[in-house]
Amino acid sequence: MKKKRSLTKKIFLFSFITLAGFLAFQFIYPDVSSLKKNNPDKTALMEYREDEWQREGKKYRIVRKWIPYNAISPYLIKAVLIAEDDKFWGHEGFDYEAIQKAVEKDIKAKKFKRGASTISQQLAKNLYLSPSKNPVRKIREAIITWRLEKALSKKRILEIYLNIVEWGDAGIFGIETASEHYYGKHASALGPEESARLAAVLPNPRKFNPLGNSKYVAHRANLIYSIMVQRGIVDEDFNEK
Repeated sequence: MKKKRSLTKKIFLFSFITLAGFLAFQFIYPDVSSLKKNNPDKTALMEYREDEWQREGKKYRIVRKWIPYNAISPYLIKAVLIAEDDKFWGHEGFDYEAIQKAVEKDIKAKKFKRGASTISQQLAKNLYLSPSKNPVRKIREAIITWRLEKALSKKRILEIYLNIVEWGDAGIFGIETASEHYYGKHASALGPEESARLAAVLPNPRKFNPLGNSKYVAHRANLIYSIMVQRGIVDEDFNEK
């Protein structure tokens, strides 16, 4: 009996030390503070896509152009926030109400597929992690999200996100590349309707095209646009043409 207790104690101690070491490592790596002044080069998601294309024999390549926050259309910024993280300026990285609702849906569906990620969480995942949704990755995502929020300003988090987020199925990353690809113009020149459609496809940019005929995209873009009108972001009489 004593030997059994001793073995159990050793296993518990080993597990505790392993977990503590893992968490401690996450608080050291990666060095998110470098993002204050340095723009990220290639993200984990970009590397994942390149490996995926190589396995599938596709000759895509990463296409993106970095632009500063002030060179992005205010319509696009507001459309993305409405679509992806309406509480962005007020939370500290996590939307707990949205998380609770998503977890309740997971329990009901008996599947682990929680969404409701904030822009800060999406940035943590895109920069450093794989698309996997396993619990360990979610712990890492939470730690990195917390660190991003502590190290960077909200404006900087949003600037990085808009420059590295995936916006198409053939290597299109970042708002400047997406704007030129879909609308033939710089991101600074995007109008409200174009911005709403670009924001509408973010949940699955490889499946949906801002210029396509998808009912889902049309409905979501109309909803985003109507909220922009309600909030006075867009004049109801505004004519993009």
